[in-house]
Amino acid sequence: MKLLLLLVGMVLILEGLPYAAAPDMMQNWLQKLSQMDPKQLRIVGIVTVTSGLLICWLVNRGG
Repeated sequence: MKLLLLLVGMVLILEGLPYAAAPDMMQNWLQKLSQMDPKQLRIVGIVTVTSGLLICWLVNRGG
């Protein structure tokens, strides 16, 4: 449970950093993101999830 809470905390830190560091750039990026084709967004999401799963698998396998 402790590891899960640490993971959630790290995700929140990583998600919040761009908004805190460069809010204007994030607004521009989000505007561009909202104009993207949903199929492109789905592909990006699938690649991101797959990359995350691969990293978790490799880390878990190694130790």
